[in-house]
Amino acid sequence: MRGENQATKRRVSVYIDGFNLYFGLKSKRWSRFYWLDVHALAERLLKPGQHLSHVRYFTAKLRGKKRGKHKRQTKYLDALGTRQGLSIHLGHYLSTQQQCRECGHEWTEYEEKMSDVNIAMYLLNDAHDDSFDSAILLTADSDLAGPIESVVSRYPNKRVIVAFPPGRSSVKLESIASGTYHIGENSLKASQLPENVVKPDGYVLSRPEKWR
Repeated sequence: MRGENQATKRRVSVYIDGFNLYFGLKSKRWSRFYWLDVHALAERLLKPGQHLSHVRYFTAKLRGKKRGKHKRQTKYLDALGTRQGLSIHLGHYLSTQQQCRECGHEWTEYEEKMSDVNIAMYLLNDAHDDSFDSAILLTADSDLAGPIESVVSRYPNKRVIVAFPPGRSSVKLESIASGTYHIGENSLKASQLPENVVKPDGYVLSRPEKWR
């Protein structure tokens, strides 16, 4: 509507499950989209008459011996940190010792923890604080069915939409969300960060070579 301002638009908050999105892209072999501007992607998910209130990105810092992956992730998170209207929420990794039953060889495995708990907490808190009219969750994690169902049932005037990452879906989430759809290749292609992102201190972050 012409002349419509932000005060009259429906407020949308977007919650992005970073690892669920990453593994969706990985399953499609779409590493060229890893340098993703999730704030720009969130804006593309809006419908006419909606206003993007905030974007929350949930992930955990990588651990283990994969220094290259750790360095690329750190660069990416630093690049995202330059975007206004976006906050990054970090979980952690839990290490467990594994042993081969046949040869006795031991190794350490790391499992990401807390992202789903953090998403649930912020979704419920933001709903309680009336921070949004609609929430969009970019995930296919069925563990989030409970908090989604809670918001939908407790706040009838609020909607919770699930946006599935490429190559991923959840029948459970489809059955309880206010609506669902899949993130397409065109939206990812159009939502990339600049090749070079300049931090406030002047330091330049360039897209990793492996993500080209």
